[in-house]
Amino acid sequence: TASPPPRQQRGGLVRALALGLFGASAYALGSIYPPSLVSLLYPQPAPPRLAADSPEGKAHTQRIEKELLALPEVAQLRSLATSHYLASRPYARFPPQKAMHSLTAGALRGPGLFAVPPLVLSLTPHGAAATGGSEGDAAAFLHLGRSMCGHDGLIHGGLLGTVMDETLARTAFYALPSRVGVTARLELDYRAPVKADQFVVVRTRRIEAKGRKAIVEGTMETLDGKVLVNAKAIFVEPKFAKLLDTSLVAKIM
Repeated sequence: TASPPPRQQRGGLVRALALGLFGASAYALGSIYPPSLVSLLYPQPAPPRLAADSPEGKAHTQRIEKELLALPEVAQLRSLATSHYLASRPYARFPPQKAMHSLTAGALRGPGLFAVPPLVLSLTPHGAAATGGSEGDAAAFLHLGRSMCGHDGLIHGGLLGTVMDETLARTAFYALPSRVGVTARLELDYRAPVKADQFVVVRTRRIEAKGRKAIVEGTMETLDGKVLVNAKAIFVEPKFAKLLDTSLVAKIM
């Protein structure tokens, strides 16, 4: 009769089968739940939001500002700012007494939120003539902080809608007679989850302007060009716009 295989040989065979089964299971799970999806569903815990006036909060704000200005496309467009583009920082000159009651100029400002004002590079009339766009078409660069989430680690969809609304409106104002208007319609197409704590760019393009109405399209993209949100909006200048004090509009833009 044949003698049974040695115990050591049987143990090696069991280990090989176990490793093979583990590898196949890991491959299958990785195919169904890739690491990118796992990181979206189960983000790394984040520390509490920093106080704006704390040393750590000030250092955070300075770091975001430095990184924003160092973005390659920002540097490229700023080199053309004297002729093709006008650089501005929305709300940077907004009065504090007004900002305290403003969502985007006040409540959403600070470390973990909008740590620094966006940097907007808008086409000048000369730039528009050279590129075929319209005056006010823009690329707005901004940082989305870790503390503006819906699902943990992902930026709230309502916040994204607010960003698109305000950025598209800024482009529309260039075409309105009094440079002030209200949102008549806003269409949003959310293309991908937006991770918190990253820089994004919102690109806007005016597609129609007639009288007191302007239509603007835009996209929110990652820095490598992945589209996160598509938007289209109609803005209308109120009939009583000429009676309004529009001095704050310049500070907003």
